Amino acid sequence: MRVCALYPDLLNIYADRGNLLVLERRCAWRGLSFELRTSSLGDGLDGELHDLYYLGGGQDRDQQLCAEDLIATKADALRQAAARGAVVLGVCGGYQLLGHSYSLGEEQIAGVGLLDLHTVREPGPRLIGNVAIEATGLAAARGGAAARGAAARHVLAGFENHGGRTSLGAGQQPLGRVLAGHGNDGRSGYEGAVSGNVIGTYLHGPLLPKNVWFADWLIATALGIGAADLAALPDELEAATHADAVRVAGA
Repeated sequence: MRVCALYPDLLNIYADRGNLLVLERRCAWRGLSFELRTSSLGDGLDGELHDLYYLGGGQDRDQQLCAEDLIATKADALRQAAARGAVVLGVCGGYQLLGHSYSLGEEQIAGVGLLDLHTVREPGPRLIGNVAIEATGLAAARGGAAARGAAARHVLAGFENHGGRTSLGAGQQPLGRVLAGHGNDGRSGYEGAVSGNVIGTYLHGPLLPKNVWFADWLIATALGIGAADLAALPDELEAATHADAVRVAGA
């Protein structure tokens, strides 16, 4: 499995490297090779080379630096990757950069437009706390009828901390329905967004250690196989971790 982490030195405010470690370990435990490369400020990006492209979260200043570089040096390659079916995962700030724009007062940060959404920093408190969602959006992504049914019943749990309010376009599929917490804007009842294999979410903490079923979904989708084709792992501890995260969220 070939993974590229974009701006890991800047977009790692919420221990986002933990997500990469989970992907690496779950591949290693199955005897699958795992290659991690990085692309930061000023670096090029190959849209044909990797199976999964990952953007984490960062502070507004770092996010703006990354956004400018993303548009200048990497946007075309990232769009190329998405068009051929590679997985693109954005968490928190990375999620916002996958949309059209992020408005901070009179300043607007441009995104790559892989997801039909806009984010605005509105007056009021940050949306903070434990969150759980029913991942209905994965039913619209890759997989057969059985896989879609299984994905639709799964719950993602995590932690959110964002000042931006994200609005989805009329035809944009959310990642899921909020069971507990705020979600995209604290009003709509939706969290995240999905378009093909491009996925964005505010759930961090980090996300994948609390939801290894989703880590396996990402691995399988990136490799072009079904999650049921992956070798089973003894996930008792991981299942308990997930159940506890859902309980703490109040779902």
